[in-house]
Amino acid sequence: MRISTTWMQQQAVNSMLDRQVDLAATQQQVATGKRILAPSDDPAGSARALDLAHFDATNTQYTRNIDAASGRLAMEEQALAAAGDVLQRVRDLAIQGNNATQTNETRHDIALELRQRLDQMVQIANSRDANGEYLFAGNATRTQPFVQSPAGVAYAGDQGQRRVATAPGETTATGDPGSDVFQLVPTGNGTFAVAAAAGNAGTAVVGATQVSDISAWDGGTYSIQFTAPDTWQVLDGGGATVASGSYAGNGTIAFKGVQVAISGTPAAGDSFQVAPSATRDVFATLRDLADALDTPVANDHDRAALNERVNRALENLDQASGRAVEVRARVGARMNALDQQKTVNAGVGVQVKATLSGIQDLDYASAVSKLNLQLLGLQASQQAFVKVQGLSLFDYLRN
Repeated sequence: MRISTTWMQQQAVNSMLDRQVDLAATQQQVATGKRILAPSDDPAGSARALDLAHFDATNTQYTRNIDAASGRLAMEEQALAAAGDVLQRVRDLAIQGNNATQTNETRHDIALELRQRLDQMVQIANSRDANGEYLFAGNATRTQPFVQSPAGVAYAGDQGQRRVATAPGETTATGDPGSDVFQLVPTGNGTFAVAAAAGNAGTAVVGATQVSDISAWDGGTYSIQFTAPDTWQVLDGGGATVASGSYAGNGTIAFKGVQVAISGTPAAGDSFQVAPSATRDVFATLRDLADALDTPVANDHDRAALNERVNRALENLDQASGRAVEVRARVGARMNALDQQKTVNAGVGVQVKATLSGIQDLDYASAVSKLNLQLLGLQASQQAFVKVQGLSLFDYLRN
């Protein structure tokens, strides 16, 4: 077998290069702290690590979504709290203005504040989040939801709810449409509403209304008519009498599972309509209340009309306050659920990172020991090359 000098030198160089490649790979592992530098190092481990890294990134994004949603819901909760404060102040003003000691001038002053409160309520309904997006516009977060004009307050948003993913297969709403919060508010007591006929000539006023037996209420429309100042009857939509009785100046009329308190002196022919609750926006309630207090009172009939309008407005205000509390409770429930989910996601993240670390992280003690051995091998290879590179058959022939 013949071995050339060139072949021997090339073999020595190749051996040094191999040692350098191994040393460089180990050195990179030590520098990065990663056992797997390329898929070829551990194909199965690389695939598993890739899946876990993707899952961890998704879980981290869920946490970011939760933080953003929590911040937006917190701002909505603050807006609803402010709306509740405004409605409470309006209620106080309504009761104050309905007092018989008030004059036309003092009621006008109260009406001025009510109109300011109306503007404040519109501003609250047009609240924005930290990104400048409207809280109560549904999905149209870049569109101002409520626009005020002499004709009233119109809603320009939509009925949708923006939702964010907080966990696999789970989403949470980050807002409520303004129509649900401020517009679609039940009238009356939430089950039925009473309205005085425009032509009433007496001083009778409807007070508290309530449902005594919900199973007996059929949701129909009825008319309470006074055939005389001391006699009443209730007619259904077809004109049939469903109840009747006498009136002594202050009492409760009961029929079909509902009760209607009436005070004052009615005139023969006066009537009050009882119908299922409709919906009314809170802005119209505030405007009607201000208009009622701004209407001059000249006699007992005018005062009775004012009392009637204020009583109905108070019922509507109570419904609006109840809706604000209801929506606020929903927001609080979402915030609690987000906090709980964030805790779950944090726990999942810890487990995923621990598993991922076990797959791809480097055993430094073993790696440093391996690095020293490889360095020793490279040095030995270099020293051997130095010894061999000067050997040649012609060197011996010359001697």
